[in-house]
Amino acid sequence: MAKPVDPLKFWTEGTPMVPAAPIVNCPIATSLGVLGKKWTLLIIRDISMRKIERFSDLLKSVNGITPRVLSTRLKALESDGYIHRAEVQKTPKVVRWALTEKGWDALPILMSYVAFGSKWHADIVFADGQRRDITDVYPQSNLRNLEVSLDKKAW
Repeated sequence: MAKPVDPLKFWTEGTPMVPAAPIVNCPIATSLGVLGKKWTLLIIRDISMRKIERFSDLLKSVNGITPRVLSTRLKALESDGYIHRAEVQKTPKVVRWALTEKGWDALPILMSYVAFGSKWHADIVFADGQRRDITDVYPQSNLRNLEVSLDKKAW
């Protein structure tokens, strides 16, 4: 698999990034409008990375979330096109949540958090407190295109 083009390849540290297209609204602020709400990225994490698909299981996996907030976040993620609801059986009704293409496109954001946390918060993340590169955390080759290098020399 070809290595993806590093989006920071042509950026020089300390210089402003100038967009090639006119921007009306900041894409970071726009994305944070949905993804920046408390619990949202953890819900996407659990659906995508842990294959937790049912409401009751999500409630257990996202420590501290209330049923009301989980319901609100799931509805917002569904209306914004990140997840879809699939009713598997009619009686009793079994509802499962799955990511849409838009939801899967958020996975590199989560992987960036993994890379950052593994490098800069290793004392909290890992039992031995040792920094790790993302390839040490998730060595699967099919995840290479989702990785973000935090090594400035690679930029």
